[in-house]
Amino acid sequence: MRKKQFEMDSARSDATNLQNHAIDELLSGRADRRTFLRYGSVMGLALPTMGSLLGSMTSTTPAKAASGGGVVRVGVNAPTGAIDPMTVDETGGLVMLGQCGEFLVLSGQDLVLKPVLAESWKSNDDGTIWTFKIRKGVKFNDGQALTADDVVATIDRLADPASASNALSVFKGVLSKGGTKKVDDYTVEFHLDAPNGNFPYSLSNDNYNAIILPKSYTGNYEAAFPGTGPFKLDKYTRGVGASFVRNDDYWGAKALPDRVEFTFYQDMQSMILALQGRLLDCVTQIVVAGGQSLLNNPNVNVLRFPSTTHNQVHMRTDTGPFADKRVRRALAMTLDREKLVKGLLMGRATLGNDSPLAPVFPSTDPSIPQRKLDLDQAKKLLGEAGVPNGFKVTLTAGKYVEIGEYAVLLQNAAKKIGIEIDIKMEEKGAYYGKAVFGQSDWLDSVLGITYYSHRGVPNVFLSAPLVSTGTWNSAHFKNKDYDQLVSQYVGALDLQSQRAVAGKIQTLLLDETPVIFSYFADFLTPVVKNLQGVVSSAAGQIFLAGAHFA
Repeated sequence: MRKKQFEMDSARSDATNLQNHAIDELLSGRADRRTFLRYGSVMGLALPTMGSLLGSMTSTTPAKAASGGGVVRVGVNAPTGAIDPMTVDETGGLVMLGQCGEFLVLSGQDLVLKPVLAESWKSNDDGTIWTFKIRKGVKFNDGQALTADDVVATIDRLADPASASNALSVFKGVLSKGGTKKVDDYTVEFHLDAPNGNFPYSLSNDNYNAIILPKSYTGNYEAAFPGTGPFKLDKYTRGVGASFVRNDDYWGAKALPDRVEFTFYQDMQSMILALQGRLLDCVTQIVVAGGQSLLNNPNVNVLRFPSTTHNQVHMRTDTGPFADKRVRRALAMTLDREKLVKGLLMGRATLGNDSPLAPVFPSTDPSIPQRKLDLDQAKKLLGEAGVPNGFKVTLTAGKYVEIGEYAVLLQNAAKKIGIEIDIKMEEKGAYYGKAVFGQSDWLDSVLGITYYSHRGVPNVFLSAPLVSTGTWNSAHFKNKDYDQLVSQYVGALDLQSQRAVAGKIQTLLLDETPVIFSYFADFLTPVVKNLQGVVSSAAGQIFLAGAHFA
């Protein structure tokens, strides 16, 4: 008992006010084990400290070390353009970045943050300044030492509004260019535009552009794949594939495989056939629609875990039939979500409730009633909106994952209340266009379906597609009350405050329904039976340093 109390007192004496609040949440019973680990990691509590507080530091028999060597062969979606850390926005490209590149922190499958190039981090009392300690003794694969200068240069590039940075979807309104400041060679301060209780996730693999590059980096990433990771580039052939070899100068545990080889594919079925024919050992990701042949294959293990990946059904709130929120709610009520998850996803998903606050987020308010199928109420709402007999509308979507099948399900559901949907499926490039208003079917269509990859916290989901000035606001939704609630949520530093605001956001979005969030899909990575140690992230990356054949 005295030892436990000493450990508790020691942890508290070294903790900041916000870290002590996380400990209070655990002791009071308001935070369970998973929630405490996730919340404590954001606030910078070290994992060993949290393990000690949870009483998990028990002696165990050491596991037998895995033997390495050999080649691991992986199938991945072909990158659609040049591999560029500034602009990459799809799975094939970000998988390539993650082989040689590393982030300051890693968002795991359990949403708990783990240190990588940052050893520790903490916030000031109001969440406007976050201080990160950079790991010493790290080298880039060209021999340069990693310092704070590299971190400052990397994040400033990504936060520059004049750049083509895809990371502006994360940093806009959060961190401006110039807000990243060097304190000393191994300390960096991030001076934020406004308080932010989840900021460390903005520097994790959730923000997949944020791999740390040398200060001297000037572009042409494909020439050398600069980074600090466990692998270094052997060969990259655009449109064909890439190979990487173990980086023997890596700062951490050396990678087990001698070599990893990636083959690029244009479609999922080709990857599945290659895996079944043992031409591949692993496929980075499959979806249920089209991947059924692997789900019960005795020669394949399908790694599975919950994610916040989803397909947003946006409805233009500023023009056309969906300008009336009653019509938007009516369409949302035509979906039998439980049947959709069981059928389209074969149970490998969780229900959505028309807000981006997925059940897996600790801050989501579970007391908000789940929206259900209600055709009578949907028809009543259409009558009140002046369209009792329904209307015709075109749904535009990009060909990706199960979006085509989802579009047909929505089309059939809408017919039951008189809404006739014509489906226009486009190639991804045509659908996204230039990704700016007026030049993108995604952002300009009256009704559309758009894929959103996983995030460890809902900040981007809440902001980019839904706030009035959001860069991805395809619904053209403008609501001052919503904008204020999101600002409050982002600035909240403790879980109780986040959950209180989240409940208000969930309630408002159920009323307004600019976007239908009907499910959040599990992340699925198939590997051959004897391959172990593969780690994937719901953001789409795959980490192979620990991969080995049993």
